[in-house]
Amino acid sequence: MFEKVVTKDNDNWRLDKCAAFLFSDFSRTQIKKWILEGRVLVNGELYNPKDKVICDDIIFVNPSIEEKISWEPQNIPLTIIEENKNFIALNKNAGLTVHPGNGCKDGTLANGLLYRYPELVSLPRAGIVHRLDKDTSGIMIIAKSEKFRNHFIAEMQERKIKKNYIGVVSGIPSLGSFEINLPIGRDKKSRIKMAVRDDGRDAISIVSLKEKFKNYSMLDISIETGRTHQIRVHLAYNKLPLIGDRTYNPRAIIQKDSSAEVIKLIREFPRQALHAHTIRFRSIDNDDELTFSAPLANDISELVKNLKTFA
Repeated sequence: MFEKVVTKDNDNWRLDKCAAFLFSDFSRTQIKKWILEGRVLVNGELYNPKDKVICDDIIFVNPSIEEKISWEPQNIPLTIIEENKNFIALNKNAGLTVHPGNGCKDGTLANGLLYRYPELVSLPRAGIVHRLDKDTSGIMIIAKSEKFRNHFIAEMQERKIKKNYIGVVSGIPSLGSFEINLPIGRDKKSRIKMAVRDDGRDAISIVSLKEKFKNYSMLDISIETGRTHQIRVHLAYNKLPLIGDRTYNPRAIIQKDSSAEVIKLIREFPRQALHAHTIRFRSIDNDDELTFSAPLANDISELVKNLKTFA
């Protein structure tokens, strides 16, 4: 695995052009092929060749990735919500990584998809067209055809896909509904974190209060952009950190006058309390809007129940 950091000289370049420039031992054609095969990652994320990179992004290239990770089929339980000739709507469990990569060679959603749907081997990344963080649960759409894959990616690039999340946070927003419009980029002090940065990519989140439990609350969050860790970064920046988020709420912030039961709940919750609840997108067959939802994960439902009881 090779890695390079994007400099100011390469800011806002296409990924294929920037990677070919930084990794000059490889041709741009070879780099583009590896991008499409999932061998090139930006900040640990899959990008398309024409996606732009910005200063301080980290580009990883693994020419021999097949020797290190496995896209072999594995019998991994999947919760399918609906499927047809074009796509699969599924409810991803928390703790399940979406695809093999650096630090996770197999046992992923992609491995499970290839076991249950062997035909997905013909599609890039087993039909995966968007992703969720490992510890975020909820709705995902998987392409079953190249035509639908291209359609969905085009809709994402034009920001026509609508996604709603549910999060449980420490604190209560001062407004019932508000917009967070703050650019996000790589944290200068930590490679595994993102941060609000003036020179970052534009990022827009719309936050609405669903329910409050004394000094804690459940929020509905919709996103107009899909930056890495966007919701987690935006909420933490606005002093509404997700319960259980070890990266952006490492001190497990406890609100004043919290009961002993609530303190224990918050300190022991094992992952960020974030769930991708609903996704909406335009049908490939007509202009109808399709909507799919995943029921709130059991651990978050239990967290909400206990906050209602003990807060």
